[in-house]
Amino acid sequence: MASSAGQSASGSAASHAAAANKPQWRKHWSRDKYLYLLLAPVALYFIVFKYAPLLGEVMAFKNYRLADGIWGSPWVGFDQFRKLFTSRDFISILRNTLLLNVYGLVFAFPVPILLALMLNELHSERYKRILQNLLYIPHFMSWIVLGSIVIALLSPSTGIVNAILKLLGLEPIYFMASTFWWPVAFVGSSVWREAGFGTIMYLAAMASINPQLYEAAAIDGASKLRQIWHVTLPGIRSTVAILLVLHMGKMMDVGFEQVYALQNSAVGSVSEVISTYVYTRGIVGLQYSYTTALGLFQSVVSLALVVAVNRLIRAMGERGLW
Repeated sequence: MASSAGQSASGSAASHAAAANKPQWRKHWSRDKYLYLLLAPVALYFIVFKYAPLLGEVMAFKNYRLADGIWGSPWVGFDQFRKLFTSRDFISILRNTLLLNVYGLVFAFPVPILLALMLNELHSERYKRILQNLLYIPHFMSWIVLGSIVIALLSPSTGIVNAILKLLGLEPIYFMASTFWWPVAFVGSSVWREAGFGTIMYLAAMASINPQLYEAAAIDGASKLRQIWHVTLPGIRSTVAILLVLHMGKMMDVGFEQVYALQNSAVGSVSEVISTYVYTRGIVGLQYSYTTALGLFQSVVSLALVVAVNRLIRAMGERGLW
């Protein structure tokens, strides 16, 4: 019996040793294989629609012609980039893209945080759910529909905003034809569409805060504002930091649909951005190599911004994206 017990112990030790020597990826696969299978469609989507198209970036270094195809078109090196950086339009579209994103960072980025703080303080769950649903609805509407609504609301003749201004004895404002008011309307429409939906992440972070921290703060005599400042905001600080890093990745990309729905020839000097310029010069004007070079420049700058801000966030003691 002693020998059989020894053999059993030695066999168990051998099996443990074999398990310890098993490659990490095999252990993870055997443990989480169904999770990996669920992830497979997502990975396939990114491979097909995000990584495979990167091969087309070679057009930025060629003089692309439809008849020759990507690989048959002549190689021109950095000529497209020289043409881009010396173009009179480049500085204008770069400035407009950065300014609209800076306006969004300053005025639109804090709004979901403020909305989430206010929603978090509501005690009536029914009223809270109704408000959340009303705030989420604009996110699921197309920019073509929302753009038409914004233009109608700000119309100098029939818009409700100018009707109120007339009642106050003020002159009507041509919001969508003014180079000053158009960026205001752009940022305001962004807040209207995205602020409510943006509260989801912050509300989830607030739900994970330990309620005993609020109780301790209340015992110490902290008011609601003090509790928000010393408990709630520090509790969602890491979420704010990560979303800020993600937002910086879009600093070179305003998006096409919103600008296209709201812009017009009267405000072209402030509304022409990289995405609309790529459309007009690349797709409509058939300058594929030129706009591919612009897109590659846009991607490289965005990557540099994400890496720099992520390092800054980590240096401040927060957890970044990596």
